[in-house]
Amino acid sequence: MNGANLALCFAASFLLGSIPWGYLLLRWFQGIDIRRHGSGNIGFTNVLRTAGKPLGVLTLILDAGKGWMSVAVIAPALEGEGGGLEYFLIAAFLGSVAGHVFTPFLGFRGGKGIATGAGALLALSPAAFGICIGLWLAVVALSRYVSLASVVAAAALPPVVYYFERRIALLVFTLLAVALVIIRHAGNLRRLVRGEERRIGEKTGAAGERR
Repeated sequence: MNGANLALCFAASFLLGSIPWGYLLLRWFQGIDIRRHGSGNIGFTNVLRTAGKPLGVLTLILDAGKGWMSVAVIAPALEGEGGGLEYFLIAAFLGSVAGHVFTPFLGFRGGKGIATGAGALLALSPAAFGICIGLWLAVVALSRYVSLASVVAAAALPPVVYYFERRIALLVFTLLAVALVIIRHAGNLRRLVRGEERRIGEKTGAAGERR
């Protein structure tokens, strides 16, 4: 396994993941700073609430595309003949999500990485992606809480990925990913307990209404 290529895989995936599509789309099409509206988050949910379905869905597709390209294109290209593909897949997955969460283009304050992580998971294990996205959709349909659906789907990730992939390195990585998702959603979980979390489809206002 080539350590330099592994580091390059992470760096390239981080750079791709750091493109803040939610921020850019609202700047281009509506002339507003998404960070000053709603939750202040640059991801799909806040864009959907602030700007509506077209830009929300486009943000979702582009953010997921960052993760998919990192794992499906960058990782295999840099792994070459050196072996250890699972470590390149993990580096690409982690790099793309870290880039989205800590984008240097916005002062290292980005989104929560769920859409980017979903795109990476699709490339990593399509079967595991299908189960997790099905679970996510079911929880959203029943509760209309995107945050709750994201945490539940993330919690299912380690056993589902291990069942299909049988790689200890991926199991350890997904366990760490679950911890990160819970940490990033700590505020949402507290609002859920208090009954203050916004449901999908609810409109949001300016930054003064952030929760």
